[in-house]
Amino acid sequence: MKILIMAFVKFHKDLIVYQKAFSAAMDIYVISKKFPSEERYSLTNQIRRSSRSVNANITEAWRKRRYEKSFIGKLNDADGEAAETQYWLDFAFACEYIDEKT
Repeated sequence: MKILIMAFVKFHKDLIVYQKAFSAAMDIYVISKKFPSEERYSLTNQIRRSSRSVNANITEAWRKRRYEKSFIGKLNDADGEAAETQYWLDFAFACEYIDEKT
């Protein structure tokens, strides 16, 4: 029998999903610095905002975790923002601003 031992999470920053989303948002920030200047107010702004919003919604969900519907709603918002970020990454790839490895 395998026993899973999980550490008690005290803060939202302790959540692995938060840490990974934060890391991804920071990677996107660095990568998007190389996008063409004409994309500054469209693609660059949108992809940065949506990627950062994932973390903001995870943080809000954590604060509302005692209220199931609010918690689930905020997690759904985080998922939606993650999907939007994926769309912008697909767009950046199609425009050849990033390569497949990136």
